[in-house]
Parts: sequence; C-alpha cells; structure tokens
Amino acid sequence: MSGSLFLAVGSLNREAPYFQGARGEGLTIYSLDEDTFEVKRLASTGSIDNPTFLSVDPGTATIYANSEVFGWHEGTVSAYRFKDGEIVYLNKQPTLGSISAHNTISRDGHFLLVANYAMGSGGPDQSLAVLPILADGRLGAPCGSAAHPGAAGHVPDRQERSHAHCVVETPQGGAFLVADLGLDEIILYRLTAKGVPQRISCVKLPAGAGPRHIAQHANGRFVYVSNELDSTVSFIERSGDALSLVQTLPTAPRDIETYGADIHLSPDGRFLYCSNRGHDSIACFAVDQETGRLNPRGHMPSGGRTPRNFAVTPDGRLMLVANQNEDCIVIFTRDQETGTLRDTGRRIEINNPVCVKAFRL
Repeated sequence: MSGSLFLAVGSLNREAPYFQGARGEGLTIYSLDEDTFEVKRLASTGSIDNPTFLSVDPGTATIYANSEVFGWHEGTVSAYRFKDGEIVYLNKQPTLGSISAHNTISRDGHFLLVANYAMGSGGPDQSLAVLPILADGRLGAPCGSAAHPGAAGHVPDRQERSHAHCVVETPQGGAFLVADLGLDEIILYRLTAKGVPQRISCVKLPAGAGPRHIAQHANGRFVYVSNELDSTVSFIERSGDALSLVQTLPTAPRDIETYGADIHLSPDGRFLYCSNRGHDSIACFAVDQETGRLNPRGHMPSGGRTPRNFAVTPDGRLMLVANQNEDCIVIFTRDQETGTLRDTGRRIEINNPVCVKAFRL
C-alpha cells in the first residue's frame, strides 16, 4: 500500500463535562483513495483514553496520541506504530500537567512537545512538557518543561489561569510557538540540546481572544492563530525572535454563539481555513503573499455539528473535517485556484471524531 493516503483518527471514548457524549473507538486507521473517495477501515484500538490530538511520523508510521481525561492531575501521551495492518502499542509517558491538549514532533525527530491545557491545580502543573523520542520510537520520561504563571481574566470562567492549547515548531526549526488561551499570549521558546525549553519572547493578542491553534506560512514570517473565545483569527508577523500582532478578523458572524477551533493553511500558503463550532462552518481567507494580511472569502458549512478539527491532504486537493457531534468526517474537494470547498457527499462514519491526520508512508 506504499504511496496510499492514510488517515489516523482520534475519537472520544471517555466522558468529560465539556464533551457531548463519548461513543468513539479511540484510535483508528483508514486508507483513502483520493480519486474515488473510497475509504477502508484498516485497524482500531480502544487501549487509549480520549486521544484528542495526534501527531504522526510518516517515516516510521509512529503515532503519538495525547490522552485528555478530566480529573487526572497528569495526562499521558502514548506511542503506537501502524505495522502490517495493525496498531502496535509501544509505550506511554506522563505529560507533567492535566488535560494534555496538543503535541508536535520536532523536525529533527528527537523530541515530542506536549501542551497541557490544565484545569484546577495540583500535580506537576506544567504548561509545556518535552519528551525524548527514543531510537525505536518509544517515548522517554520528560526531560524538560515550563509553567505559565498568571491569568488574563478577561473571560472569567475560561481565563482564570494559564491554558496552553497548542505547540508548533517554526518552519526553520529549533524554535517553538505555544498558544496560551488563558493568558491571551503566543510564547516563543527554543530548546537546548538536552530538550529544556527556554522562553525567548511573547506577544499579546486582543483581550479575551483565547488563542487555541496556530498555522504558519512556509516563509516563517507569517503566523496565524485561531482564537477560540471570540471566534477570530489573528495574523502575527515574526522577525527573528520578535513577534508583532498585525491583524485580527472575525471567522464567523457575531450574532450567534460560536467558538473558534482548528486552523490550517493550504500547502501553497495561498489560503487559510478556520473551523467554527456553533456556526459549524469553515471560514476561508486569501493570504497576501507579500504582506501576509488576510482577505475574507466567506464560509462553507462543515457538513455537521462541532467541527473540532480538520486536515488538508498533502497535495491540497481534499479537506477532511471531523465533526465531533455529528459522528462523521466529511470529505471536501478544494479548488486550488480559488480556495473554494465542495462537499463531495462522502462521509466517514465514526462516533465523536476529534482529530484527523492525513499521511503517506
């Protein structure tokens, strides 16, 4: 099956106060024919609790999956390998903080970085944890971490403390951006050779924005942030270690209750997409390739309720939208000249999908 497109999907299988139901399988692998949209379910495991975010190393078919479980003082991150049509468990490690929300593999393949959203207090209570990736793909015990003290407080029930929501590496490598919903900040880190994060700089977003996820242009200068609490998108310009807020635009109409979620650029960097939970849509923006500024291009219904996460396929032809409360992943085609999405009418039926990653082996 070399060259095929594979999908790694995380689905909810454990209840939490902020999730509507938990009827999912855990971790599931599919194959997708990009021309016919035929989907085959290849393997699944329920041996992991609430894998709400996944990263995939396509070179080794290793999947790193966070477990986001309400009430645990520490989340966990598990390593699995997709091999010979089966999902093989490797090991797991604690994440040094509660509600592990996001992870990313460093470009050199040496480390996995985990963002802990955190609720309440107790335990190690670290916002960012760094774990070494061993030669066989297993994870070592955390080798570095960082806490984010303080609180923005603009939205009292959501910004009562730090809530790190994602971590991504810059395109040039070696530096990492963390979105903290509770602080209204994007924070820049570098790692030492031993995997210890060192804080370099930060930028404040509009009060009460609640930064959630980050997308970056390949040029490394343009950084885009999906803001959950006010359903906006912010454009930040990066120059070396300096971060500057340039533009903030709404991603959904102001007259309905909705929350920003995921964000991705098209592979060519010409279009930016943001998902809205409540409005249940995908917002499209054209990206000015000289200035990085965004120009709104409208909305497309997400094909279901609560589009928590989505993926653009590596060649940019398709978008896969995981609608958490519609129990399906919707397959869209994408016009690469205009950025427009078209619902193919094809669905991957799966309960409570919350993360989908497209990869080739």
